[in-house]
Amino acid sequence: MKHNLQLKLSQHLALTPQLQQSIRLLQLSTLELSQELEQMLQDNPLLEIEAEDEHGASSLRETGEAVAAEGGQDEGEAPMGAEGPDLSELDWNDYAARGDEEDDSGPDTPALRKTLREHLLEQLALGPLEARDRLLVTFLIDALNEDGYLTLSLKDVLETLPPDWETDPEELDIALKHLQHMDPTGVGARDLGECLNLQLRTLPEGTPGRETALQITAQHLSLLANRDVGKLKRALQIDDAGLRQARELILSLNPRPGASFSSDEAQYVVPDVIVRKVKGLWLATLNNDAMPKLRINRVYADILARHRDSGTGQLNAQLQEAKWLIKNVQQRFDTILRVSQAIIDRQRQFLEHGEVAMRPLVLREIAETVGLHESTVSRVTTQKFMMTPRGIFELKYFFGSHVATESGGACSSTAIRALIRQLVDAEDAKNPLSDGQLADILSQQGIMVARRTVAKYRDALQIPPANMRKAV
Repeated sequence: MKHNLQLKLSQHLALTPQLQQSIRLLQLSTLELSQELEQMLQDNPLLEIEAEDEHGASSLRETGEAVAAEGGQDEGEAPMGAEGPDLSELDWNDYAARGDEEDDSGPDTPALRKTLREHLLEQLALGPLEARDRLLVTFLIDALNEDGYLTLSLKDVLETLPPDWETDPEELDIALKHLQHMDPTGVGARDLGECLNLQLRTLPEGTPGRETALQITAQHLSLLANRDVGKLKRALQIDDAGLRQARELILSLNPRPGASFSSDEAQYVVPDVIVRKVKGLWLATLNNDAMPKLRINRVYADILARHRDSGTGQLNAQLQEAKWLIKNVQQRFDTILRVSQAIIDRQRQFLEHGEVAMRPLVLREIAETVGLHESTVSRVTTQKFMMTPRGIFELKYFFGSHVATESGGACSSTAIRALIRQLVDAEDAKNPLSDGQLADILSQQGIMVARRTVAKYRDALQIPPANMRKAV
């Protein structure tokens, strides 16, 4: 075999540290960016955040200041392309969830909020139980989930108890009864029916619908969930008025008694872009509260300028890193703004008329408009939010597939879902529309959509099927 040398010219994408940082910052959410910059401000003395008030600011999260970064560019340093990084070469139903909507009266101080376990243990400590019974109840409390349910059977609980306790099933059952008499009412239940039944038993005996509701929760809860009115009336031997009364009483109960003690705190969205109508035009502007105002620390920069040849290599490197970061943060928000404006230019009808006017939109269309790669647009639209007169939406919300219309055009899946919601809201509760009927109505409006597609969109909207929506 003969050996030879060959020269070959080729081009490939080099991921420089600056490009890697730009890509990473672009895909971060506002909260993640805040955390990232907080760390960088601590690590790099050449970088600081400009305080807008007279007291200054000690951290990025404290300031919540406005947007735009500043920083010079070294001579001979080529700026990154405005089009951003291109990596093409790398290549139970609504009811069961109502416990989340519990509204506590008065202000809530997270630091003082008790957990469900703490609340139950306080009651246990004040009770008249013997030490052994108190120990068994404590064990059951520790076995509750966050909604206050005992998900293990008593047999399973008994097997997990230490053998030297010598506990018998009757003793454990008594401990469960003690637990189920604690506040909140319904705690310690093993299923939804038992939870509701425990709450009903605490109501006065003369409460309208109580006896019927007790029978339903003990034996016929599945029939109520499936809206099987005929079987319910025959099983309970009651009329429509009696069934309606019992149903309303059941719906007034709390299916998740422990949820109000959850330690989960609400997560608030800070929009990156604000959309307003100015002189008849919809315009996007960056949200000042979502953007840090970074700058180079002038004191350190002046020291470096006077001692360029005095072994300040580490500080020079940190100065360069600070400049890169400032430019990359600025580019991140510029890219978000360009993409946001391109989106609202195509979704003006949504801003004017709502979801029913949403047009089909794909990433490629925006990418071609702003001169970015699709992967970049995907990063820009993920976990970035836009505040409009119609609410706050993730940028990805404005993208969606399309369905053909009778006229040969296309209709956005978002618009179809909005139409389905409108049709369901306006339907006769005693004769709800089936998926097939919804599909027929849409076809009459020129939107050709199959019944199974309607079912998929209905499920996405968390709308129960027709038999579940039928009024009792």
